[in-house]
Amino acid sequence: MQSAAEVHQQSIVIDGLIIANWGRELFEDMRRGGLTAANCTVSVWEGFQATVNNIAEFNRHYREHGDLIRPVRTTADILKAKEEGRTGIILGFQNAHAFEDQLGYVEIFKQLGVGIVQMAYNTQNLVGTGCYERDGGLSGFGREVVEEMNRVGIMCDLSHVGAKTSEEVILASKKPVCYSHCLPAGLKDHPRNKSDEELRFIAEHGGFVGVTMFAPFLKNGINSTIDDYVEAIGYVLDLVGEDAIGIGTDFTQGHDQNFFEWLTHDKGYARRLTRFGEIINPEGIRTIGDFPNLTEALLRHGYSPRLAEKIMGGNWVRVLKDVWGE
Repeated sequence: MQSAAEVHQQSIVIDGLIIANWGRELFEDMRRGGLTAANCTVSVWEGFQATVNNIAEFNRHYREHGDLIRPVRTTADILKAKEEGRTGIILGFQNAHAFEDQLGYVEIFKQLGVGIVQMAYNTQNLVGTGCYERDGGLSGFGREVVEEMNRVGIMCDLSHVGAKTSEEVILASKKPVCYSHCLPAGLKDHPRNKSDEELRFIAEHGGFVGVTMFAPFLKNGINSTIDDYVEAIGYVLDLVGEDAIGIGTDFTQGHDQNFFEWLTHDKGYARRLTRFGEIINPEGIRTIGDFPNLTEALLRHGYSPRLAEKIMGGNWVRVLKDVWGE
C-alpha cells in the first residue's frame, strides 16, 4: 500500500488559481507543497499596459528564482517542471479587461505566455457580466473574444462570471472552458458559488471545474477544515464526474488589507462589491506548503490513489492539452 507522501510525490500537482504576493518566499512554499504548476493571476482590474508590466515582473522572477520556478506554455513544460523539481507558472487573468477593445491583444498575450483568461471579474466589462450584477450575457465583441481565445489556445475561465454569460460562453466555445476556482451553492448559498445545474451544464459540454477552498464560500466559513474542503470536492465530483474535476485554491498568500480593498471594489477603486471579512484558509491547508495534506485527506476519505492523482492535477493536464491545441 502506497503512503500518502508517495502518492503526492508521484502526482502532477496543479493549482488552478493562485493570486498570491509573488516572491521568493512564496515560490519556496510552492516547492514545500510539491506544486508542479499553478495558474498565477497577473491581471484583474489592470488594463493592457499595467498587465504587460506584471508579466515583465514575472520574467524577472524567472531569472532571479529560476531554481524554483519556470514558465509554462505547453503541458510538456508542466511535465518538465515535475522532472526538474520546479513549479511551472501558467500566467492567467481574472478579467478580460486587459484585452481592452482590441481583439488583436488576445494573441499578443498568448505570445507573452498567458494560458487562461477569466471572461469577467464580478462586474460588467466589454465581454460580458460578472456574478455581482444583472447579467446581460455575452456581448457581440465577447463572442469574437471567445472565438479568438479558442483559435490561439487560451482557456476561458468563468469562476467570477454571471450565470447567463457563463452559459453563453460554454455554448459558444469550441474548446473546453472552466470554473477554475468555485464551490457548490448546494453546500453554501453565495453569489460566487455555482448551482448544481451550472456545474452539471459545464461538465456536460466538456468543461472543467476547479474546486476552491476560499473560506468565505465554504459551508463553515473561516472555521472550515481540510475535511470540509474534501466534502466540497466530493459534492462536485458527484455532479461532474471524475474526469472534469481538479483543484483551484484561490490562495491569496502574503497579501495585506490594501490588496483586498483593491480587489473588492469595481475597477479597483469604484463601488464596493463585497466584503470578505476575515480570510483564513481551512485548518490543515493554511498555505501552499500544506498541499501534501490534501493528498493525505483525499486518501483518508476513501479516494483511490488513481483518483487522487487525477484530482490533484492529472485532469488539469488533460484539459489544458486540449485547449492549448497540443
